[in-house]
Amino acid sequence: MHITQLNRECLLHLFSFLDKNSRKSLAKTCHKLLEVFQDPLLWSLLNFHSPAELKKDNFLLGPALKYLSICWYSERVKVCNIEDWMKNNFQKDFCNRHENTVNDFLLEVCNRCPNLLSLTLSGCGHVTDDCISLLLKNCPKLKTLQLENCVRITDQTLEAVTLYGGSLQTLHVDFCRNITRNGLERVREKCPSVMLKAERSANMIPDNKPEKKFMLEKAPRKLFQL
Repeated sequence: MHITQLNRECLLHLFSFLDKNSRKSLAKTCHKLLEVFQDPLLWSLLNFHSPAELKKDNFLLGPALKYLSICWYSERVKVCNIEDWMKNNFQKDFCNRHENTVNDFLLEVCNRCPNLLSLTLSGCGHVTDDCISLLLKNCPKLKTLQLENCVRITDQTLEAVTLYGGSLQTLHVDFCRNITRNGLERVREKCPSVMLKAERSANMIPDNKPEKKFMLEKAPRKLFQL
């Protein structure tokens, strides 16, 4: 039996075992398999491992999407997590190449995926509060929001959770150095049913450039440690 002789349900099941690139390659072989590739039922879950993957034409965004994960664990992600005022010209140029990539993609999700239930972002150093706030507004069914090492996230996102996260059950803001204890306490107060986790966030050094006085106070300590 040729693969194209299988019914649509079987083909969808087979496609579900393939990664995005393999699905795209198989879809190029014939019109019937292309139709299977374009079936929204195939795209309820999307996992990405770098910002570059978001630009590939090997997936489909639509109302069927319920679970989305963008996790960047490359060594290069460390550059994006450096405080902006500490970056050299090479590091700034590197970040500029993909600064808006994840935000632009999430805006597409806001417009096309109203049934999203879970979003995980890790190592996405350029994701902004405005983008997450808009997503919370446009995806009212969101139950799980996990942000890890997203250094531009501040208390503005936590405030958006209290305003628009009516369906939210789980919130993780781990290693997000620009949120504060006050922001976390407000979430606990306004959303007591939300399971909140903030590992090494509110006590980390924020992105604001230290004042000269603060830097002078730090200098003797460093010398003493040496």
